[in-house]
Amino acid sequence: MSSPKLQDLPKVAVDLKSQLEGFSTDQLKNTETQEKVVLPTAEDVATEKSQQNLIHGIEGFDATKLKHAQTQEKNPLPDKDAIEQEKQQKNFIDVIENFDSSKLKHTETQEKNPLPTKEIIETEKQAA
Repeated sequence: MSSPKLQDLPKVAVDLKSQLEGFSTDQLKNTETQEKVVLPTAEDVATEKSQQNLIHGIEGFDATKLKHAQTQEKNPLPDKDAIEQEKQQKNFIDVIENFDSSKLKHTETQEKNPLPTKEIIETEKQAA
């Protein structure tokens, strides 16, 4: 690549050119540089690398190396008889809970074996 010719370069205004030529770096203020993009630490790089290795290991897994296993149900579903028995028990409880006591007839209670009074007990004690 060849350098551009003088006539092809952009033109600078005369007053700006004189300011640029007379510029002194002594007039600049000293400032602290703040790093906006912080590089990751070695720990961050190691963590990311281990995660990438894990993902590559999962993606490259060969399912043909797996062994066939029989699944054993440790909590099998109840059979038809157990379900029917539970339904009957639930219906029985529902009938008891929802019983309408207003349908009952009023009855009079009659004591057929009354307890002895205090006087009868005293006379029996004296007789003995």
